[in-house]
Amino acid sequence: MNKIILQVESLVVLLACLYFYSFLEFNWVLFFVLLLAPDVFMVGYLINKKAGALLYNVVHTYSLSIIITVLGVILSNPVILSIGLIWTAHIGMDRCFGIGLKYQTGFKDTHFNRV
Repeated sequence: MNKIILQVESLVVLLACLYFYSFLEFNWVLFFVLLLAPDVFMVGYLINKKAGALLYNVVHTYSLSIIITVLGVILSNPVILSIGLIWTAHIGMDRCFGIGLKYQTGFKDTHFNRV
């Protein structure tokens, strides 16, 4: 049940990001180009599992993406704001599909597996 709650919560985050991105009339080509960009940070797994999990988790926490989004609002900078919304949408999408934060034991060992 907890896993479902987390996935529904993530779906709400994803839908909110899509709504605000659309409301602000940002470029959808940019959205789809950058939507999977945070996954580039899986490159840490080329070093080892610990580095991979650390780098992946830093990029896949809501904290940084929301800070970027808020910074875009404060600075009235549409580029920063759109990047923050895309980044947050990516995290919401991942978690909605059950792709969670990684443990150092392996790429497929996520917090969703332990909920």
